[in-house]
Amino acid sequence: MTTSTTSRLTLRTLALAYLVALLAVPVLMILWRTFEPGFGAFWESIRTPAAISAMNLTLLIVAIVVPLNVVFGVTTALALVRGSFRGKGFIEAVVDLPFAVSPVVVGVSLIMLWGVGGWFGGVEHLGFRVIFGLPGMVIATIFVTLPFVVREVEPVLVEIGTEQEQAAATLGASGWQTFWRITLPAMRWGLTYGVVLTIARSLGEFGAVTMVSSNFPGISQTLTLLVNSRYIDDQNTYGAYAAATLLMGLAVVTLLLMTLLDRKRSTT
Repeated sequence: MTTSTTSRLTLRTLALAYLVALLAVPVLMILWRTFEPGFGAFWESIRTPAAISAMNLTLLIVAIVVPLNVVFGVTTALALVRGSFRGKGFIEAVVDLPFAVSPVVVGVSLIMLWGVGGWFGGVEHLGFRVIFGLPGMVIATIFVTLPFVVREVEPVLVEIGTEQEQAAATLGASGWQTFWRITLPAMRWGLTYGVVLTIARSLGEFGAVTMVSSNFPGISQTLTLLVNSRYIDDQNTYGAYAAATLLMGLAVVTLLLMTLLDRKRSTT
């Protein structure tokens, strides 16, 4: 066995051991603790009104955040790739800001903007509550998921270039016709991949959401907040494991979808 082969096997063994210790062991421990009393106990725990409400709210936030991120993400990507204007570098930095800023800081910033006494806090007098309500949770989630669609669509737009779009314009196609028939089909896999990443991030968001949510069961409690509330506040360890398993199941489905799409994209 050559030295290079030994080095490769050693690196693979170390990487596998690291992944097992960091990911596999905790996940298996949660699954074991969840299903040790039987599937019936797990089913009862995730069928409580608080758990059902938390799952519905989580999926509702995802359903709102994803379309908004698609519209604004594609628009931003087109502007950055196809446009040339002053302040372009600033917008590039803003898009990457969620990667550098802690979600908790995002939540505090939203409170300063939309909370009582904030710059836009006056909207509460009009009966529109942002902080400690669904709008604030949606805004927080949009911020932390902003880069995914943009950064997945951008390289696709760079790769396809503008030749086909220019040819369509030469043949008399309008801007919308060119976008729907040329640009959108060409970037569909990058956009789809960005959507899946957005869904995964939205499902697991905790830091920003916990700052702008009242965390009342059945009102403004997502699955991540439910796990924290059961484990910390209620001392309901099994309920926290069950809620975490439910959340993990949604994440695994998203991960499998992402893997399938990635393979599909690599073969097209």
